[in-house]
Amino acid sequence: MTKKGYLLFAILVFTFISGCSKESKLPELIEVKVELPSVIMINKEVELQANVTQGKEQVSDADKVEFEIWREGQSDEEHKKIEAEINKDGNYYIKETFKETGKYFVIAHVTARDMHTMPKVEFEVAE
Repeated sequence: MTKKGYLLFAILVFTFISGCSKESKLPELIEVKVELPSVIMINKEVELQANVTQGKEQVSDADKVEFEIWREGQSDEEHKKIEAEINKDGNYYIKETFKETGKYFVIAHVTARDMHTMPKVEFEVAE
């Protein structure tokens, strides 16, 4: 190889190595905290909330927040899906009235900032 060949090879290797060594910073994941009243009674309207954050920042620009609710033993077709609204505190919420006692589940489906998360919470509805 000639001097030009070695020089060209060295430049190519240096370019390749420097391109691979750049550290790319990934965005922080979104986090969702589902908040429910401590006691949920049948035939009483309650508010279910999803507090969405990314790092220490409140996320108030989610593409979609939807609550999926069902009673234990119900089929997938019986799950109720309700799109959330945002309140003045930046939390996403729905209001719901439960007609039967028992064990229930809620999944907060959140799509925000090119990410999706879906935390699931179990709760009881009492008489």
